[in-house]
Amino acid sequence: MDDQNKNLILATVLSFAVIMTWTMLFPPEEVPVDPAAQTTQAAEQGTLPAADPVTTDATTPTEAVEPVSEAPRIAIETDVLRGSLSLLGGRIDDLSLTNYRETLDEGAETVRLLRPVGEPGAYFTSFGWTATNGIDASAVPGPDTLWSVESGETLTTDSPVTLVWDNGAGQIFRTEVSVDDDFMFSFAQSVENASDAAVEARPYGLIRRHGEPTDLKNFFILHEGLVRMSDGELQETDYDDIVDYEVDPRERTQAERIDVSTSGWIGYTDHYWMTTLIPDQTSPFRSTSKYFDSRDLYQAEAVMPPETIAAGATATVTTRFFAGAKEWEAIRHYERDEGVAGFLDSIDWGWFFFLTKPIFWLLHTLNIYIGNMGWSILALTVILKIIVLPLAYKSYVSMARMKELQPEMEALKEKSGDDRQAMQQGMMKLYKDNKVNPAAGCLPILLQIPIFFSLYKVIFVTIELRHAPWIGWIKDLSAPDPSSILNLFGLLPFAAPEPGTLLALIGIGILPILLGVSMWLQQKLNPAPTDPTQQMIFAWMPWVFMFMLGSFASGLVLYWIANNVITFTQQYAIMRSHGAKPDVFGNIKTSIKRKKPVDLDKTEGK
Repeated sequence: MDDQNKNLILATVLSFAVIMTWTMLFPPEEVPVDPAAQTTQAAEQGTLPAADPVTTDATTPTEAVEPVSEAPRIAIETDVLRGSLSLLGGRIDDLSLTNYRETLDEGAETVRLLRPVGEPGAYFTSFGWTATNGIDASAVPGPDTLWSVESGETLTTDSPVTLVWDNGAGQIFRTEVSVDDDFMFSFAQSVENASDAAVEARPYGLIRRHGEPTDLKNFFILHEGLVRMSDGELQETDYDDIVDYEVDPRERTQAERIDVSTSGWIGYTDHYWMTTLIPDQTSPFRSTSKYFDSRDLYQAEAVMPPETIAAGATATVTTRFFAGAKEWEAIRHYERDEGVAGFLDSIDWGWFFFLTKPIFWLLHTLNIYIGNMGWSILALTVILKIIVLPLAYKSYVSMARMKELQPEMEALKEKSGDDRQAMQQGMMKLYKDNKVNPAAGCLPILLQIPIFFSLYKVIFVTIELRHAPWIGWIKDLSAPDPSSILNLFGLLPFAAPEPGTLLALIGIGILPILLGVSMWLQQKLNPAPTDPTQQMIFAWMPWVFMFMLGSFASGLVLYWIANNVITFTQQYAIMRSHGAKPDVFGNIKTSIKRKKPVDLDKTEGK
């Protein structure tokens, strides 16, 4: 490998190293939670931002001040959900995911997704109607309407609940709420018109979130905030971009509206959880995202077309509401079998979606058969190496031939002296005569970069890796290796440093150390570069990466170790088959051999 080829590899690897180092040393700042703001919110007992009365749009769900009194509740109980539905606005505002815990600690709390107004981080959904023609605005149910229970005592997968509200003007509104085995609720909204004249009203669903979530990651690789699909077009909007919406003159609040002609959905996505409004996928609707600055409140709306209800008739509109974990199997089921268009894109696959999607599918499929994500990652590594083997084989063959040409290249350098043009021309002729492509040696590294980033995305984003164990001390493949060299990997009677601290960066675990050793051994397949600067950089690179990747997810480090071991084996075997004999032990001895010290007396005497 000539100096130009080495420089290309070095530049690629160092660029990758700079990005990773910058991310570790300068992570995004976490937004502090203002305790005073939380106290004020709790003291207000659930007041919501009120719309300016002179700008209220009659076709838009209005912001009204909610009653202070606590409304009756209906329990929600399924195999995966626990919570309650409030008769105030018919809200689902208390929901926990029973299969997920906040941490791996014994007795850790269940993940709570939705919270009622009056608690910090209030977050809920509500369904209602807006008046459009032949009916007074006060005669339709909204987010603060107190419903009654017509049927049902507990909301389960086998027993829906029906809420009813009589406006006293001839219309009776009902909402039948049901839930499936996973995370999908259905709201069947109906109007029975007992008056003598036709009326018109628009059904809607909304999601309200009081402030940004306190556990916001603010990490560039992950989207958190608004996510919506509009006629096949995915839109992801961060919370700080929602705040910067232009003011809608009809309501004097920041808003962005999209008229969806056929199919779509809208909601909020967290790292692992999501809430989504899903109207009928064959009908148009208005998809709106709002921010009420006066109360720091985010609102997502799905407003359906007006329904005209003739005298003595009844109209019904059904809208679904997803509230739960972003499980790939469940979301794929809703997309393929339940007709929710593009729902798999609610998982943040990133720019390399064409790699992250198939990589996760393969990893998920392997895990179905193997039953352990750690071993599945190892199996995935083997399969990926087999897929890229044809290209890797050509590159390793090229590297072996370059090694054979090393004596001629050194002779050419001595012959050319300082004439770089003559040396370059001689090198090109040497490559051409021996049918060697010097750039082919870069292919393994160039191929690994997008695969590495895609797998990093998969491990960081998908919930299937969250709290997934491997062996022994590795209880969570989405978290860093919890062992530490500072306590001799658990032999000393004190805990490892807390993740994210300087000591944790220094006190790396077993997997990062194995990573550094595997990279170091892979280097020893070839002699060290002759250039002193390159020699120093290549010598330090494995150990820099060892500390740099020490805080990465264990699953990613495990992949990198397996990749290095397989690459070492492949390269060694291919080089041997082409006559090259890698002197691994000789290269190790050379690298650790100390140079003779300089005789200072002789130097000063010159």
